[in-house]
Amino acid sequence: MSVETHYRACNLCEAICGLEIKHENGQVLSITGDAQDPFSRGHICPKAVGLKDIYEDPNRLRRPLKRTADGWQEIDWETALDEVAAGLRRQRAAHGPHATAWYAGNPSVHNSGTQLAAPGFLRALGSRSLFSASSVDQLPHHFAAWQLYGHPLLLPVPDLDRTDHWLILGGNPLVSNGSLMTAPDVAKRLQAIQARGGKVVVVDPRRSETAVKADAHHFIRPGTDVFLLLAMTQVLYAEQRVKPGRLAEFTDGIAELGAAVAEFTPEYVSAVTGIAPAEIRTLARELAAAERGVIYGRVGVSVQEFGGLCLWLINALNLLTGHLDEPGGYMFASPALDIMGKPGVYNKYDRYRSRVRQAPEFMSELPVACLAEEMLMPGDGQLRALVTSCGNPVLSTPNGAQLDTALAGLDFMVSIDIYLNETTRHAHYILPPATGLETAHYDVSFHALAIRNTSRYSEPLFDKGPEARYDWEIFEGLRQRLEAGDTFDAATAPAPENPEVKLDLGLRYGAYGRAGLSLAKLRENPHGIDLGELQPRLPAALRTENQRINLAAPLFVQDLGRARRVLAAAPLAAADQLLLISRRELRSNNSWMHNLPRLIKGRNRCTLQMNPDDAAARNLADGQPVRVRSRVGAVELPVEITPHLMPGVASMPHGYGHARPGTRLEVARAHAGVSINDLTDDARLDELTGNAALSAVPVWVEVAS
Repeated sequence: MSVETHYRACNLCEAICGLEIKHENGQVLSITGDAQDPFSRGHICPKAVGLKDIYEDPNRLRRPLKRTADGWQEIDWETALDEVAAGLRRQRAAHGPHATAWYAGNPSVHNSGTQLAAPGFLRALGSRSLFSASSVDQLPHHFAAWQLYGHPLLLPVPDLDRTDHWLILGGNPLVSNGSLMTAPDVAKRLQAIQARGGKVVVVDPRRSETAVKADAHHFIRPGTDVFLLLAMTQVLYAEQRVKPGRLAEFTDGIAELGAAVAEFTPEYVSAVTGIAPAEIRTLARELAAAERGVIYGRVGVSVQEFGGLCLWLINALNLLTGHLDEPGGYMFASPALDIMGKPGVYNKYDRYRSRVRQAPEFMSELPVACLAEEMLMPGDGQLRALVTSCGNPVLSTPNGAQLDTALAGLDFMVSIDIYLNETTRHAHYILPPATGLETAHYDVSFHALAIRNTSRYSEPLFDKGPEARYDWEIFEGLRQRLEAGDTFDAATAPAPENPEVKLDLGLRYGAYGRAGLSLAKLRENPHGIDLGELQPRLPAALRTENQRINLAAPLFVQDLGRARRVLAAAPLAAADQLLLISRRELRSNNSWMHNLPRLIKGRNRCTLQMNPDDAAARNLADGQPVRVRSRVGAVELPVEITPHLMPGVASMPHGYGHARPGTRLEVARAHAGVSINDLTDDARLDELTGNAALSAVPVWVEVAS
């Protein structure tokens, strides 16, 4: 067989870059960027070659595993699905439907089979104890979109290709490739802004890879972005720079917002943020003066105790400066596949609460910071069983050590995952789906967050083989068994519904269906189809009850009281403490990529970064082992002294901590590192949105014993 070429989109991060893969006789020869992809234009990052490592990984599970007294045992698929469904039915009969929880990890949204088939399984499961990685780092975005525009999935993104002023708070898009912003090749797009005379400004406690390439960078004390944003908003009103343009015709609460922020002057917030009043005014003035400008905030502003207020104010600043829903500003994609569902008023908030902490539900989910306590606290409603989908919450959610303990005490646990990792080692059954190059894929969510309207479908490159099941086959198999109960008969059961049916219908009845877009059309265009620049969509796209934007939404205005109390109180940390923040690496997305040799090789990247002044005050030398303690735990790792970190701040990467016993991750164990989430505190969350407050965790740093 001669060398063949396969085209697909990379599904390892949000950038969905087009790939050109050369292969022969079942072997991947090369992975390069697809120059004909109209969106990514030939760009890829180092993660793309990891698709070959995933496909070939000897640690990847290929048959179901059952935990027995003698260890893990491989079993056939029909037996596995039968026994798992029977176990879930037993749990429901003994403890009720809500005593079984669900956790969806980040890769769930990168797999269209899971996205389109898991909802049917969840309906059959019948539990409202649903958790996901969304409450780790992104619920504030959804909350702001819901309150302002009427739906949590109506998320604006920066129109990077047309903006002339890009202000970034708590984001590092050169490393993340965009986050809740699908934007391949951010580096060239950033350079293009500068080449046309524009300006890029970064506000971050760390001089990140993006900040190094920006035109200006401002250090900010972790957890205080809300006060900077309040002061910038106050400047707009105080200096009469509020100019919403056509948005004023369908926006309520503009005057009310001005009154709500009047006290938050730059002078009032300067000490807590670490940014001088003059610099705060400059940030506000430059944004207001830009003909085409946008302010964008990501993980750093989401994972703090005022994440909801931060995202509210970011949206408000874009609106008040006339940059919302305008070219070069903060715009809404027009995806080929509508992910928002039926029209109508969205009301999935506080319909029920968590049992222990009484945290409100949002988007049919409870905060993942509450997951462990719901398992550990005895009494009516205690969580007794868990189903996980491609997630590793022991390493990715706050106070992972506590969750590790909680998982060990469950009556029943099932994991749909390709690895025996730090979380799935507690499962009674592991059901590994075909993955990566073996699967078809459509980016259901990320086309809806794209900075340019495109559509692309990826065919499988390799046959999954008769011993494997697609993720949608697993979910459908469990759904059928749960619905049929003891009457289920595999011989007579209908074939599982292929999600391609839903996808094709969604495309045909979507925004471009009348123009002939369908699954067949995408198959004819393996490089993807360009659907054009982002277009203004307001007010028609609004889902609010009155078809207007409520800028002074009561839930936000009320939460300002909490911010006032914090601003007037004691410092965020004691004099002998540092504020801990996380950081991301270009070669990694989450913990599961640490088992890929190409991506994990090289220097040790699991270090504690500190400013030289903080290191000197503790008599620390570069590379020296240190002990880091928080309220909930302690870890030891080497210190990395760098001026790129603000004084008073420490930084660790996330996703490490692979030294726990009982896993099958040979490469990851050789680069184990330690988990930042053994330090993050499950007691800290944004009370408004339920998002975990992983940033600005007070820690003590000392020489390791």
